[in-house]
This record gives sequence, structure tokens and C-alpha cells, in this order.
Amino acid sequence: MKKIKLPSSIVLDPLLQSWLIEDIGRGDRTTGGIFTEDIATREAQWVAKEVGIIAGLPVAARVFQLLNKEINFIPLATEGEKVDRTKVIARIEGAMDALLMGERVALNLAMRLSGIATLTQRYVDAIADLPTQLVDTRKTTPGLRILEKYATQVGGAVNHRMGLDDAVMIKDNHIAAAGGIKEAIARIRETMPYPLTIEVETNTLAEVEEALFHGADIVMLDNMTTEQMKRAVQFIREKNEKVKIEASGNVTLDNIRAVAETGIDYISSSAPITRSTWLDLSMRLK
Repeated sequence: MKKIKLPSSIVLDPLLQSWLIEDIGRGDRTTGGIFTEDIATREAQWVAKEVGIIAGLPVAARVFQLLNKEINFIPLATEGEKVDRTKVIARIEGAMDALLMGERVALNLAMRLSGIATLTQRYVDAIADLPTQLVDTRKTTPGLRILEKYATQVGGAVNHRMGLDDAVMIKDNHIAAAGGIKEAIARIRETMPYPLTIEVETNTLAEVEEALFHGADIVMLDNMTTEQMKRAVQFIREKNEKVKIEASGNVTLDNIRAVAETGIDYISSSAPITRSTWLDLSMRLK
């Protein structure tokens, strides 16, 4: 598995701090009420309660370390590892108040990210022997995009653009507002900085032809049948082999392989994020 880097702490820490503030508020009434004097050092374990792909342990570690820099978070599973039920995936040592205050935020994040990685890998595995790559979308939970997209990478997908400033993607509403594909591309080229690329969403073969003629770098085949995709791929390859082809819309585990077999380069799907369920994990004090 390729090495996947977490976002810089400059980006990640403010997010984690805001989520800790949301949970702790003016103070943990329970923990603070029980431990009013010296805080004992304790050890806890994280246990997987179902089979799945682990993602987010470094994020969880950072949550605890923001509460107490002396916390020692020891991962016992690697990012992207498939674990069985009852597997101990981490050991944590440190002040008990920090363990208890950080438990919920850290677990919530790891369970969410592991659930995304688990479903992502199922989609990736379905086309693993084909050259087509799975990419994610901007359909993410507000505030969690950078981590949810990290989780899709852990599951084996490739990140699509992180935001509107990453690339030019001319979608149906842009085309309607501009008055057509030709007009949209022409206006964008006047202000587009180098080296951004232009991707155009198309729904028909006529739109594919227009996008190619006016210099699209990437053509998205949106909500087309597999037969339409095959015809579009053949047309694009004959006209310009350098143009990348992406398919999107209503991609499921049942049809993803048929979509990939049309010969496209990428399949974009929101499903690994929007349709995933949390992987059940728990923390147990020893």
C-alpha cells in the first residue's frame, strides 16, 4: 500500500481543537467530579467490534495529545489493515482524565474514517484488475472533507479535487448559465491560471464532441448507459488519446465493474463516503 500522509498539524489541529471544545464545553462534569486531586496514569485498549479496514488512528492519537502531550498512543494496526472482530487495534497510556475526555471525539473520528475506508476498499477491489481508478467527490460532511478524503485514500481510492480552487470542472448548471459548452470554456480560458485543467461534464455524445472540439482536458460521462460510454470512449480515443475520461453518476457495487470495462480512466463516486456506515470500535480501560 502506498504511503498516505495526514494533513499538516497546522491544518488538522484547529479542527480537532474545535471538536474537543464542542464536546467538553466548560468542562467534563463527570470526570472532573470524580477526579478532583491527583490524576492516576492508566492504560486503555481500543478494540474492533466488527471486521473492517482501519483508518484514523494517527488522528485519534493527536486528539489525546492535544489534551495531554504525555499521552502515549500505540497503534497495533496499520492504516488500511483489515482487522477481525475483537482485534486490539491500539493501546493508550496516560492521565486518566485525558483518556476519558478524549475518548468520544477520538473514537467518533476513527469509526467514521474506518467505515469510509472499509466501503471504499470494496469498490476498489471490484475493479482491482482493471486500469480504471476510483476517485472520490466533493460530497463530504462539512468540516470533515480533508479527513474523509484521507479515508478514501486509505481504502485505495484517488482523491478528486479537494475544493473549487483545485481545478476547473464545468458542470451542467455552468453550461446552462454560460449558454453552452463553447461559451463556458472560452470565458474560463480568459482567466484560468496555469497549469489548471478543464473538465467538462457531458450527458450526450453531442456534448462529448463539443467538449473535445473546444479543448477539454478531461471529459466526464455523466449518467450514461454503459453502451453510451463505450461509444463515447471510442470516439474520444480516436480524436485525442491524451484526453482523460471519467464516468460518474449512479455507480454502485453491482455496476462498477461494467462501467470500468468500457475503457474509461476514472470512476468518480460519492458512495464510499455518503453510503458508508461507521465501523464499531470501543475503548476499554484496563
